[in-house]
Amino acid sequence: MTGPVELLQQLVRIPSVNPDNSPGTDRTGEAAIATFLQGWIEAIDGDVTLEEIKPGRPNLIARFAPRDGRPRILLGPHLDTVGVGSMTIDPFGAILGDGRLWGRGASDTKGPMAAMLWGLKENAAMLAKLDVAVDFVAFMGEESCQWGSKDFARHHAHDYAFAIVGEPTSLDIVHTTKGSLWATLRATGKAAHSSMPEKGDNAAMKLARALDVLEREMAAQLATFTHPVLGRSTINVGVFRSGSRPNIVPDLADAEIDIRLTPALHDAGGALALLESTIARLGLPVEIVEPHENPPMEIPASHPWIHRIQEARPASRPVGAPWFSDAAHLSAAGLPSVCLGPGSIEQAHTCDEFIEIAALEEGAAFFTDFIASLI
Repeated sequence: MTGPVELLQQLVRIPSVNPDNSPGTDRTGEAAIATFLQGWIEAIDGDVTLEEIKPGRPNLIARFAPRDGRPRILLGPHLDTVGVGSMTIDPFGAILGDGRLWGRGASDTKGPMAAMLWGLKENAAMLAKLDVAVDFVAFMGEESCQWGSKDFARHHAHDYAFAIVGEPTSLDIVHTTKGSLWATLRATGKAAHSSMPEKGDNAAMKLARALDVLEREMAAQLATFTHPVLGRSTINVGVFRSGSRPNIVPDLADAEIDIRLTPALHDAGGALALLESTIARLGLPVEIVEPHENPPMEIPASHPWIHRIQEARPASRPVGAPWFSDAAHLSAAGLPSVCLGPGSIEQAHTCDEFIEIAALEEGAAFFTDFIASLI
């Protein structure tokens, strides 16, 4: 191994596709990459623990200094990637070309992971002696329900003073993000032959009409919950499912929605409460199924640890982001957290995902310098 590029190639070539959301491959789960990382980290004298969160799907926790009372921080990318079914390149090829490394996870988040690991390797001889202990924690399941970070937050957040969650932020410091509510809205009806639609009750049309009213009403309400960095809360109807044949009146229809909530909406009771009250007030014929709400994340741009990051790299700016990450669950548990890493979020989840090699190398240099500064 000669550098972070070769390390990232190894990581991309180990499939770790999240099995929960249309993986597009049978090579799923985080076990294989966790096993690789365990060996790699132990070779630089890290003490590794694998904590199984779901069957065969562990978090990885690596420590390089004893738990002796000194302050601790963590570097925390996630192990899983989104699916590969729509990709136009070899998702696990890790091919180099045009100054880029291509493959699933190259930016989200195996690129940030490789940069963090390289920073630890370059400082391996001094990690046990630093005034601040630096742990490496890799979370499973971020691309679905964040079980890994939720479990870690419950059991370990109190051990840490600060967390840098690995995401492709172009090395800017994401100190605030929106939360999210994912929910299914369901309408039911009565099946009938389409030649006699009056004998049925069309669930698809019932849901479509309800969504039209709900989206307009919710959009206006959400616009009142704003944030100086993140902007307004929003709603999106992303999936609509109904029916089996054109000659059958459908008796069931589902729509999956995504509400992105600002801290103001969270503080006012959250997106689910607003959704429930709006449906009830309007008398809409839908039920909410399997809602999953994640909190927003925010720490002050003036936080002392943000200043320490900027001392290592003055060009890193405190910024906000509309997306969601593991950092929110850590922050909600009382652990101040930011997102930071090389690469661009615009490449995450794309059909030809890549990271610029220069960006990866700059990220590895940053983490090397930042860790070395903790003396």
